[in-house]
Formats: sequence, structure tokens, C-alpha cells
Amino acid sequence: MVKMTANYLGGLRCEAIHGPSHGTLLTDAPVDNHGRGEAFSPTDLLAAALGTCMLTVMGIYAERHGISLTGARVSASKEMTTEGIRRIRRISVRLELPVPADHPHRQALERAALSCPVHQSLHPEIEKPVEFVWNGQSEAV
Repeated sequence: MVKMTANYLGGLRCEAIHGPSHGTLLTDAPVDNHGRGEAFSPTDLLAAALGTCMLTVMGIYAERHGISLTGARVSASKEMTTEGIRRIRRISVRLELPVPADHPHRQALERAALSCPVHQSLHPEIEKPVEFVWNGQSEAV
């Protein structure tokens, strides 16, 4: 079990503390929800968590199989609902990978990304399109 704590600093800002490392990060409410938007919002962190989790799980697979993913990049875009309860509607992920589209481990790497714990933990109503860019060649999943 990993414990995190957070302190409310006022002005819709929190400081979160990672228990094991004591690393900290700030969150801020977004401008469209009465905040200053000067730091990640909690929902921004969820989108970042999805992207970094996908890269990390792919990295675990790649290291086991002698594949270098150094230089791989991820971008994640989050869209909120505009009606009803405020929640995340969609997180779009784009993974740019430094290996060719015809790499023999391509399918396993894609499966690894899609099986990451954050992806598997998100509510099924959240759309999660993923685009894999293999050494410059784009393919959406």
C-alpha cells in the first residue's frame, strides 16, 4: 500500500505529498471551475497518470525483451462533460515510439499499454482512444 496525503492551501489549491518519497506536487482548480489554473487540476493528473502508466508498462515489457524505448513520448488530452455531472468524458492518448511499425513485438507493446492499471481502472463510460505512432507512422486503436 502506498499512502499519499494532501493539504488544502486555500484558493482551491492543494499540495499532495507522496508518502514513500516525500515528493510534492500542487493542484489547482481549472479556470473554468473557479480556479487559477496555475497547476495540474486533479483531472489533469488522471490524464497524465494514464499516459505515463502506459509508457511505464510498455517500458517494463521493453526492458524484459531488450527493446529500447528511450525517447518515447506520450501526450494526453482530457475533455470534460458539458452537461450534467462534471466529470471526464474522454482522454485521448498519443504514444510516439522510437521503433518501427513492423517491429516483431509491436502487438505485445500495444497490449501492454492497453493493460496498464490506470487504463483498466477508468470507468468504461470514459472514452479512451489511443493513437500509436511507430517511428513516424500513425495508427489509432
